[in-house]
Amino acid sequence: MTVDSEGPLTEALGTDFFSVRRRFTEAQWDTFMAVRRYVDRVVSPAAPAAWDAAEMPWEVIRGLPDLGVVGDDIAGYGCPGHDPLTCGLVAMELARGDGSLATFHAVQSGLAMKSIAMLGSEEQKQEFLPAMARLDLVGAFGLTEPEHGSDSVSLESTARRDGDDWVLDGRKRWIGNGSIAGRTVVWARDTETNTVLGFLVDTSSPGYEAEVIPRKGSMRSVWQADLRLDGVRVPERDRLPGAESFKDTGRVLATTRGTCAWMALGHATAGYDAALRYALERQQFGKPLAAMQIVQERLVQMLAELTGMQLYCMQIAQLAEDDDLAPTIAGLAKMNNTRKARWVLSHARDLLGGNGILLDNHVVRHMADIESIHTFEGTETIQTLIVGREITGHSAFT
Repeated sequence: MTVDSEGPLTEALGTDFFSVRRRFTEAQWDTFMAVRRYVDRVVSPAAPAAWDAAEMPWEVIRGLPDLGVVGDDIAGYGCPGHDPLTCGLVAMELARGDGSLATFHAVQSGLAMKSIAMLGSEEQKQEFLPAMARLDLVGAFGLTEPEHGSDSVSLESTARRDGDDWVLDGRKRWIGNGSIAGRTVVWARDTETNTVLGFLVDTSSPGYEAEVIPRKGSMRSVWQADLRLDGVRVPERDRLPGAESFKDTGRVLATTRGTCAWMALGHATAGYDAALRYALERQQFGKPLAAMQIVQERLVQMLAELTGMQLYCMQIAQLAEDDDLAPTIAGLAKMNNTRKARWVLSHARDLLGGNGILLDNHVVRHMADIESIHTFEGTETIQTLIVGREITGHSAFT
C-alpha cells in the first residue's frame, strides 16, 4: 500500500486488504464514495471543535439529506430504500468521521423512523417519514429508564387511557435527540393490560420535559437527555398500532443492532488510518516510525483485527439481504466489533505517542466514542449472555 504523505491526517487510506470492494455494486460504491468524500472534506475537519465544545454540528448534520442517506432501508415516503450493505457502509463512514454524527443518524434513521415504518399506521408514515427524511422533523426513541437499562423489558413508565387520549407518566434516560426532537417514540406500560405500547409523543405537549445530560466523556457532540413525562396527553391517533408488546420493541432493536457493528468498524478504521499515516510521517532516530519492526508488527495486528471486523460486517449485510439475520448473530457481531475496535484504538493512541491525546489528531476522540457503542443497544455482557443462551440452551439472566 502506498500513501501520499502530504494528505491530512483525517483523509481515509486504503484498508480493503481482502478486496471486499469487489462485492459492491456500482450503486453501493457510488453511495459509499459520496459519503466518504463528505466525511473527509466536511465531517472530520469539524468534529474536534464540536466534540470539545459538546455542541451538535448542525451545519454538518444538515448535509445528510443531500447525501440521500436519511431513512436507511425504508422504501418510499421520501426515504432512500437502501439495501443492507449500503446502510452499513453509510454507518461505517459516518462513524469514521464522527461517532456523534453517526449516532444522530442511527437514532433518526434507525430507532425513530423504523419504529414508524415497522409499527406505524399508513397515516403516520405519510405524516412523519417524509419530513424526517428531510430532517425537517427530528425524532427520538424513548426506551431506557433511570433504573432500567439492560432490563428495559421491566420499564416502569405508564400509559393510562382517558377517553380519546392516553396519559403518559414516567422517566426516561440516555435518550438520544430527546431534547431536540419534534416527536419522540415513547414506550410505556398500559396500566390496564400491563403490556408495553409505543406512542409518537409531540414534544411540545405540556408535561414533556427534556434536559441534556452534561459532562459526558464520550459522544460529546450528540445530546442525550433525561426525559420527564408528567401527565403527557397523547391522542389515540398517535399510538403506534403495531406496537402491542415488548416483542415489538425488540423487533425494532433487532434491525439496528447490526448497525453498531458497522459503526465500530468505522471508528477502528479511523484509528488505523491515523496510526498508519502518522507512522509514515513521523521521524524518530533518523527514520520514519513505520520503518521500525515493532511498529510494523502492531500495524499488521491492527489491520488483521480490522479485516476480521470487515468480514463480520459483510456477512451480516448478506444475511440481512437474505432476510436471515438472527438477533443473536447481530449481537455477536456487535460484541466482537466493539471489543476489537477498543483494542485497535488503544494501540492507535499509543502509536501516536503524546500527540495521540490531542483532539486535532482524532484518535482519542474515537477512543472515547467507542465506549458508547460498546454500551448502547445491549452491552457486551448482555450480548454475550444472549449468544451464550443460544448455544447452550441455558439462560444466565431472566
